[in-house]
Amino acid sequence: MEKKAERARLADPNAAYANALPEADRIRYFKTLDGDLSKGELSVDLPAGGTVSTTSTGCLSDAKGKLYGDTATWFRVNKIATSLTPLYVPDLVKDQRFVKAVTAWSRCMREAGHPYTSPDDIREERHALTQGMSAKRAHATEVELAVTEATCAVETSLGKTARALEREYRATKLQRYSEDMTAYQRMRLAALARAKNIIDSEA
Repeated sequence: MEKKAERARLADPNAAYANALPEADRIRYFKTLDGDLSKGELSVDLPAGGTVSTTSTGCLSDAKGKLYGDTATWFRVNKIATSLTPLYVPDLVKDQRFVKAVTAWSRCMREAGHPYTSPDDIREERHALTQGMSAKRAHATEVELAVTEATCAVETSLGKTARALEREYRATKLQRYSEDMTAYQRMRLAALARAKNIIDSEA
């Protein structure tokens, strides 16, 4: 999946065009596309701490405004809604219901020949696992591991438990951000409808 995304990025005609420009033109191109922070800035304080900023100028900012309806509001609710996991995940993973489910999952994986203590271990070791393999063999190995992981998640109810706990913790710990999350979902759906209309009108 990552290799496919990288190939798509390298084959992007917009990137190819920009990279072929002389340096001065390339700088001007990206400043026009991305905007100039000194000419306009949007910023938001993240729920878990810290602040992120972006420019309010440029073609990308204009496009987001047309797609989402309001660039500044979209930037705020998007950054907030996608930065909430640190507020509840640390407590969730210490919940004994989750700990027991992970232990059962680990036992299932070990019995299937994959001695991992948690799904995070797989994420961390995935690249090392396929190191030196041919692309075909690496793909087959990753698919087999993913199937086993998913099977164990179902058989031990890890997936079901994690989803239930996430709903529970989000409901109790993220109440103050409910309006931002609602606006995020509403703007995403509206943007999807606008994008579909644009595609249909150009088809």
